[in-house]
Amino acid sequence: MKSLTRRQFSATALALAAPARRLWAAPSIAETLETGLEKRGIPCATAVVANAGGVTYSGAFGKRDPASGVKATTASLFRIASMTKAVTATAALQLVEQGKVTLEEPVAKHLPQLGMLQVLEGFDGAGKPMLRPPKTQIALKHLLTHTSGCAYPTWNAMLTRYTQLTKTIAPPTAVAPLNPLVFDPGTRWHYGTSMDWAGKLVEKISGLTLEQYFQKNILQPLGMKDTSFLVPPGKFDRLVSSYRRQPDGRLKEDPRTQPPPPADYNGGGGLYSSAADYIRFTQMILHKGRGEGKDQILSPKTVALMSQNEIGGIMIEPLKSTDLSLTRDLDVGPGNKYTYGFLLNSLPELGRPANTLMWAGVENSYYWIDPQRSICAVIMMQFFPFLDPQGSGMLTDFAKAVYA
Repeated sequence: MKSLTRRQFSATALALAAPARRLWAAPSIAETLETGLEKRGIPCATAVVANAGGVTYSGAFGKRDPASGVKATTASLFRIASMTKAVTATAALQLVEQGKVTLEEPVAKHLPQLGMLQVLEGFDGAGKPMLRPPKTQIALKHLLTHTSGCAYPTWNAMLTRYTQLTKTIAPPTAVAPLNPLVFDPGTRWHYGTSMDWAGKLVEKISGLTLEQYFQKNILQPLGMKDTSFLVPPGKFDRLVSSYRRQPDGRLKEDPRTQPPPPADYNGGGGLYSSAADYIRFTQMILHKGRGEGKDQILSPKTVALMSQNEIGGIMIEPLKSTDLSLTRDLDVGPGNKYTYGFLLNSLPELGRPANTLMWAGVENSYYWIDPQRSICAVIMMQFFPFLDPQGSGMLTDFAKAVYA
């Protein structure tokens, strides 16, 4: 047999190696999501990835609901819950840019009821709440960074006891009642109802409802036609079902019904959106406040404030859940910080590199923004509890596939 030249040998070796290289290649995003749904028993997931140039991946898997068998699309509507918070932060910071409010002044100047809140220190021997005046007043900077002392009872046993005693338990989508603070403003971090009050501040200063303000100043300029506190009848056919994890591990579907208009608009949660819509919001942050058109939603200087540590040396401590049917324990990881609107991942986490901005919704919808690598991504699922291992696993697999 005639021997091969070096060049012929190299070409032959490359040809033989090609199938092997494909065999060992990282799974695509679509493969990751499709196999993840089946492996993890998740009914539905939609995802979109973008960079500075535009959308780089868009996909939907699963069904809108089991009965109809209608396939999900990236225009399917989800309850995005606390993904509302970043939109509220954007609205509040627009008012700061306009000089209508400052980050430092007491918000009681505009919302006097917040100036009357006391700090809950515990309970006396008779079980009576022990309250005292706060040493500092709540400012907008505290609301935007969750250092106000406002807390969700879901992650605070002391406040859970107080709400049960005083019967001030509020539904998840309701604007927070005037519960006591759990610490002096500016001294600690605790996830909670701060953005509810930031939303009320926007309404008070602007004279508009939060729905009106969002549509006029953020959503319509960004072309986010499917993001709203309202689901009109004409869009109901795109709303996906919600599920709840049962004690035996199954996901049980909630009845799929037309959502009624909310009694009040909650800046801490309550928006409906799609993955295709919400990616536009994350792209705006990636583009330093500018939408796809010429609209400048925020100044680059303000976006910088939303992209850096604004809590200084305050540590984000793990929070223990008081209702495991709604959420697992909230532990965002050691060393992470909070900006004016986002969690700042100081270290790599759940498949994402360090220095990414992110947050989530209680029904396992997630997004992140990676300014250093010019990547933003959204993945939406719809089931309780928050931080369910299968949902978190799906997020991690998705992030790894994005960066692969």
